[in-house]
Amino acid sequence: MSVERPIINSSVPHSARIWNYWLGGKDCYEIDRFVGDQIAETNPAILDIAREQRAFLVRAVEYLVTQAGIRQFLDVGTGLPTANNTHEVAQRLAPETRIVYVDHDPVVLVHAEALLTSTAEGATDYIDADLHHPDAILEHATKTLDLTQPVALVLLGITAHVTDDSVYEIVGRLMSALPSGSYLVLCDDTEVINPQQMRGMIEQWNEASDNPRVNRSPEQLGRFFDGLQLLEPGLVSVSRWRPAGTGGETPAEVDDFGGVARKP
Repeated sequence: MSVERPIINSSVPHSARIWNYWLGGKDCYEIDRFVGDQIAETNPAILDIAREQRAFLVRAVEYLVTQAGIRQFLDVGTGLPTANNTHEVAQRLAPETRIVYVDHDPVVLVHAEALLTSTAEGATDYIDADLHHPDAILEHATKTLDLTQPVALVLLGITAHVTDDSVYEIVGRLMSALPSGSYLVLCDDTEVINPQQMRGMIEQWNEASDNPRVNRSPEQLGRFFDGLQLLEPGLVSVSRWRPAGTGGETPAEVDDFGGVARKP
């Protein structure tokens, strides 16, 4: 999908570029690195959260492709491309997999071409849309995805950008359009492990960024899975969702909880 390239202000920090910086990416400016370092000073755990959230995505996609037979993904709020994006993990295992990315971030628009590299057998597309408008997302997604067949809806760290309870209706609308056998992969920040630091981080983020966030409790995050079959081990710190290569040791928790659930 061709997109109009917006003008980007490199003097204003941007949430997508800050997150990209924490993940070791290079699509960021000096102001993003400055603010990212400030936030990490207040809450060093944010670096672990960024890495563990990406690792959770990889494990969840691997499970869905190899164990659940999923061949379609709708990844909303994907952010800037780094390593092990959804389509890379899925198509590495099943080249015929089809992926639609959704974001309304002008920075991500510029880098959309990087997301559109696909295997010859599968497809990867990008939609310029906002989570606040689920019907528009679904309408455009049907150009690449067959919504009569199971789809995995991926929402990583994006629901926090809808700061009121309308977020539950939005996610419910997206899931209601997907058939039985579809899955929800969702995680977001909490205030369980380091509440003071996480609250301070949110305050700094909202002061510096143009896209405010809110932390939710595990109980609040659990509402997203109402009516779905939550897979083991349930809603947990993302570092503890089916961890790989731990040698039997239980990984340390991070303040980002999530899970994977099947639509009956």
